Amino acid sequence: MKRSADDRDPNLSSATEVKPVFLSKAERQRLALQRREEEVAEQRRRAQDLLHNQIHRPSSNSMPEPPSSNPDSNHRHRDRDRDRDRGDRDRRARDRDRDEEARSRERARLEKLAEREREKELDAIKEQYLGSKKPKKRVIKPSEKFRFSFDWENTEDTSRDMNTLYQNPHEARLLFGRGFLAGIDRREQKKLAARQEKETLEEIRRKEGIEERPEEAAARRQKEAAADVYDAFDMRVDRHWTEKQLDEMTERDWRIFREDFNISYKGSRIPRPMRSWTESKLSPELLKAVEKAGYKTPSPIQMAAIPLGLQQRDVIGIAETGSGKTAAFVLPMLTYITKLPPMSEENEAEGPYAVVMAPTRELAQQIEDETVKFAHYLGIKVVSIVGGQSIEEQGFKLRRGCEVVIATPGRLLDCLERRYAVLNQCNYVVLDEADRMIDMGFEPQVVGVLDAMPSSNLKPENEDEELDEKKIYRTTYMFSATMPPAVERLARKYLRNPVVVTIGTAGKTTDLITQHVIMVKESEKMPRLGKLLSDLGDKTAIVFCNTKKTVDMRAKDLDRLGYRVTTVHGGKSQEQREISLEGFRSRRFNVLVATDVLGRGIDIPDVAHVINYDMPTSIDMYTHRIGRTGRAGKTGVATTFLTLGDTEVFYDLKQMLIQSNSPVPPELARHEASKFKPGTIPDRPPRRNDTVFSH
Repeated sequence: MKRSADDRDPNLSSATEVKPVFLSKAERQRLALQRREEEVAEQRRRAQDLLHNQIHRPSSNSMPEPPSSNPDSNHRHRDRDRDRDRGDRDRRARDRDRDEEARSRERARLEKLAEREREKELDAIKEQYLGSKKPKKRVIKPSEKFRFSFDWENTEDTSRDMNTLYQNPHEARLLFGRGFLAGIDRREQKKLAARQEKETLEEIRRKEGIEERPEEAAARRQKEAAADVYDAFDMRVDRHWTEKQLDEMTERDWRIFREDFNISYKGSRIPRPMRSWTESKLSPELLKAVEKAGYKTPSPIQMAAIPLGLQQRDVIGIAETGSGKTAAFVLPMLTYITKLPPMSEENEAEGPYAVVMAPTRELAQQIEDETVKFAHYLGIKVVSIVGGQSIEEQGFKLRRGCEVVIATPGRLLDCLERRYAVLNQCNYVVLDEADRMIDMGFEPQVVGVLDAMPSSNLKPENEDEELDEKKIYRTTYMFSATMPPAVERLARKYLRNPVVVTIGTAGKTTDLITQHVIMVKESEKMPRLGKLLSDLGDKTAIVFCNTKKTVDMRAKDLDRLGYRVTTVHGGKSQEQREISLEGFRSRRFNVLVATDVLGRGIDIPDVAHVINYDMPTSIDMYTHRIGRTGRAGKTGVATTFLTLGDTEVFYDLKQMLIQSNSPVPPELARHEASKFKPGTIPDRPPRRNDTVFSH
């Protein structure tokens, strides 16, 4: 039997009715807006009803008066009624206007209220579905929160009435003590002291009722007279360090001495520098050799480095080119060798006592000449091992025994690998022009040679540890004009607690060199070169080029112009190089055209002019090139031809010219490349098409 709709189960019906329906986000938002619009409409309807009731409420002033029976009074009543009606009409018109104005104000207020409610509702919906953006609370730094104000007001100054010092301000006596040591006038001080003593004694006598005795009066007058005279002891100015003996030198004198010669140290337990050869503690034989070599006074690097070498300290010497570095390491090395047993058949097979490494053959042979000059007086044998000569012949010299080996790293490593040489008793190592060796790619060979020496004699890394006086420790000297990172790495590995001696500034040219930089086109270089050389007279000049081909071409051009020209570059044999250098030193040639092979360490006396026909690719090489002139205290001139193809060194060159107070050509000063170091991004405002990334 079918049941009707009324007979259905009520529980089932209610369950069906309350079954939840899922509403999407958009539907929920629409329903919320609809509910809110209905509420606003209801509020608006209520407000309009209220307004309508107020307007149509009957007025109590419009009640009619009863009619009168008197005609005159009727006329009066009529006139009065007419006036009253007119007044009522006017009042009603005013009331209407006022009511209309009130209604419009109320309507505007309600609309504004409804609009505000709608905005609140929208903000609430946005906050519910989109989340709110809460403003960040500003964090006040403690430095701002507790900032102390140092500004005083006059009302806060309570010292004026309490301290008599502030009641009598006086003008500063700017010229007091002018011209006296430390600005102290001892005569004025003594006068004041004598006057105070006199007043004190008079006060004591007055209290005690006694008179001044004649001898006391004479002593007082003598003191007053002495106070009016300059005392040599009180007013003495200390003598300069040059006038003092060694034992009279004070700490202040040593500081002035170091400042005078621009010597700076970095390290611990540093001995005093030597002021002259007689104070150097060198042996009489070496002092005699120094005198014969014509060295009157030591150079700054010799003053600083020789005392360190005599103590067998590891040294890193950074000095400008042409400063006498060779003697600074040769003299301590020879002193060290004289303390060792002489070479004999028993120990000559163990190898040399000392090794000096240099980057180029020419520099190695120059060091050999300098060393032989001093070693000759001590009977010490010196052997040079460089490329370009027979390795068998060099091996034969080594087997015959020698105390000092001066070598290029590559050839020395070859000798070690072929067993021509061993370094079993080598405890003194010198790396001359270490930065140049690293630049030329000799780091593996240098490391190979250093590793071939016995490592048992390295000094302990702890500098406070006591050294065994009977044991011989390895001493390492490293000389360089600049200190790049690769050289520092080498120093950290092989040197123990070294003392860094810097003369002047690392990588700086000497002040004795006058630098000229000329901006030219490539085609203008040769005419300019001819003009510079024509002004040379009987002096000598070195012309540097970047390539062997350019060297040969310029030499031919100059030869055609009638100059006595010779060349040195990597394509020449060792014998040809030596002939060229010897001819230039003896003035048989007055112009030497060379590549960077001659740029470092080669000491050619009295070179008046260095000309960079091609600007080198690095500022360090520029420093070493121009260092071939202005050596051993003499002045020199360096001229550089600069083209727009050398922009990579514009910045460094400009900085060097500014530091040495040399003129900077306006083309270089204005050029964009001279304003920023290569590889750095200049600080410029971003252009419109630049992409700005926010971090």
